[in-house]
Amino acid sequence: MGSKQNDLDAPSLQSESPPPLSPQSSDKHMELSSKLETILSHKEVPLFHRLQSATWIELKLLFKLAAPAIFVYLVSFGMSTSTQIFSGHLGNLELAAASLGNNGIQMFAFGLLMGMGSAVETLCGQAYGAQKYEMLGIYFQRSTILLSITGIFITLIYIFTKPMLKLLGQSNEIASAAALFVHGLIPQIYAYAVNFPIQKFLQAQSIVLPSALISGATFVVHLVLTWVFVFKVGLGLLGAGLVVSLSWWIIVVGQFVYIVRSPRCKHTWSGFSFQAFSGLIEFFKLSAASAVMICLESWYYQIILLLAGLLHNPKLALDSLSICLLIGGCIMVIPIGFNAAASVRVSNELGAGHNKSAAFSVVVVNLVSFVLCLIAAIVVLALRNVISYAFTDGETVAKAVSELCPLLAFSLILNGIQPVLSGVAVGCGWQTFVAYVNVSCYYVVGIPLGSLLGFHFKLGAKGIWSGMIGGTLMQTMILVWVTCRTDWKKEVEKARKRLEKWNDK
Repeated sequence: MGSKQNDLDAPSLQSESPPPLSPQSSDKHMELSSKLETILSHKEVPLFHRLQSATWIELKLLFKLAAPAIFVYLVSFGMSTSTQIFSGHLGNLELAAASLGNNGIQMFAFGLLMGMGSAVETLCGQAYGAQKYEMLGIYFQRSTILLSITGIFITLIYIFTKPMLKLLGQSNEIASAAALFVHGLIPQIYAYAVNFPIQKFLQAQSIVLPSALISGATFVVHLVLTWVFVFKVGLGLLGAGLVVSLSWWIIVVGQFVYIVRSPRCKHTWSGFSFQAFSGLIEFFKLSAASAVMICLESWYYQIILLLAGLLHNPKLALDSLSICLLIGGCIMVIPIGFNAAASVRVSNELGAGHNKSAAFSVVVVNLVSFVLCLIAAIVVLALRNVISYAFTDGETVAKAVSELCPLLAFSLILNGIQPVLSGVAVGCGWQTFVAYVNVSCYYVVGIPLGSLLGFHFKLGAKGIWSGMIGGTLMQTMILVWVTCRTDWKKEVEKARKRLEKWNDK
C-alpha cells in the first residue's frame, strides 16, 4: 500500500524501542495474540499443523468480538423497527412519518456520526495493541468532543425538518407528522456522539459483551416505555421519538458506568483530561475522512428507493424493494458484526507488531463471514416464492419479490466480503483511499448504470438494483486486490509511526 492510500499515516520517525509492558498485557487476549504470532512464525512446524492451531486461536478471538457485536447491531435495528411498528398502530400517516424520520433524517445522523467515530476505532485499536493504554481514554474523549460539536449542526437539520421535507415534495400533513417525530429524536443525536466513541473504545480492548448485555436489557425497557408513552400517556409520535432518545441515553450511561467501574478499563480510562482538547483540527481531518467513507456506503442503497419512486409503477417497485432491503438489512448484521471484529483484530495486531497475525486474521474473518452469508443467500433463494408473505398478503408483491430474490442473494454473497474488507481498511487506517474507491464505484459506476438499465432499457427495479450491484462488485474486487497486495510488515511500521505522531497531540 502506498502512502496515498493511508490517510492516517504520519511522517517518518526514527525507530524507537517498544513501550514497556503494562500489567494489562498479561490478559488472555494479549496472550492469545502473541501465541498466534508465534505459531505462524514457526516455519519448522508443518504448514497444516500451524494453520490448524492458528485457525482455532483466531476463531476464539474473532467470535468473542463478532457475536456480541452482531447482537448490538440487531438491538439497534430492533429499536428502530419496533418504533415504526408501534407508530403504525396509530395510523398510516404515523407509520409513514416514523418511517421517513427513521430511514431518512435519523439515518443521516447515524451514518455521519458513526463514520466520524471510526477514526477513533483505528487509533484506539492500534494503541491497545502497542500497549499505549493511556491514549485510549484521550482518543475517546477527543472523538466525543468532535462528534458533539457536529451534533449541534445536525440539530439544526432536525429543527427544520418540516420545511426541508416540504421542499423535497412531501405533503404538509406528512412533513408535519415526520417533524414531530424527528423533534423527539434530537436528544438521540448527542447520545450517538458519546455512544460511538464509547463502542470503539471498548471494542479496541475486545470488550464487547457488556455492550451487548446493556443493549439487550435496554431493548426490553424500550418496548415497555414506547407502549406506555405512545398509547397510555398519549404522546403519539413525539413520545415514540423521545423514548428512542431515552433508550440510547440509557445505553450510553450504562456503558460509561461500566468503563468507570470495571477493573478491565483501569489502565485505559484515568478520568477526564484537558489533553483531549489538543490536536482537534488534525483529529477532525481523520474523522471527516472516516465519515465520508461510511456515509457513501450507508447512503448508497437508500438511493435505490429514491430511484424506484420514479419508475412507471412506483408503488409495486417500492414495496418489493423495501421488503428485499429489509430482509437484506436483517442478514447484514452478520457481516457488519464481522466488520467490527475485523477492524479490532487487524488494528490490535498491527499495533502489537504482529504482521503475520494481522494477515491471517484478514483471511479467516473474510472466509467465515462469506460462508455464513452464502448460506443465508441459499436460504433466501429456497424461500423466494413465499418470503414476502411475512410482510404482506399481496400476490403481485410476492411475485415481484420473488423476481428480485436472485439479486438479493447475490448482494448477500457480496456483502459477506465487502463490509469485512471495509473493517480491515478501518483497522489499517485506509479511510481516505476507500472513500475515493466508494465515490468511483458507487456514484460514478453503480448509480448511473442502474439508472441506465432501469429507465432507458426499461428493466425497472431489477435494472436499478443490477446496476448498483455492479458498483458494489467493482468496489469489492478493488478492495480484495488491494488487501491481497498489502505488505503487512510495512503496515506494522505505519501503525507505529501513526501512534508516535498521535502520542504528541
